[in-house]
Amino acid sequence: MEVAVHEADIHDNKGAPKVIERLEHKFPRLVKILADGGYRRTLGDWVAKKFGWTTEVVLRPEECPSKFPVLPKRWIVERSLSWLENFRQLTIDYEFLADTAEAMVQLAFTQIMLNRFFQ
Repeated sequence: MEVAVHEADIHDNKGAPKVIERLEHKFPRLVKILADGGYRRTLGDWVAKKFGWTTEVVLRPEECPSKFPVLPKRWIVERSLSWLENFRQLTIDYEFLADTAEAMVQLAFTQIMLNRFFQ
């Protein structure tokens, strides 16, 4: 798992390379990155050129925008974000430093994994 916290005025497409560059040495067997529609323009080309990985962008279907469509693989991210909402420390930005906020997210996921392991 990798986390990056950055300023609110940075678009996800510009902040994603910070996270992806950290993945190169942590997961040497990584071959595919799943992303949502906000990353469809330049991120996939950059990832393929720099690392040789493929990027699969999961887009919403255009047929019925009023209904919530269940998209393949996207539920993994949505579920993980909803788990983080259970941690009071992460609901409001209490941290002064971005490194501290990143550490809080990693601690929360560590607790989630340990709880699932020992159940």
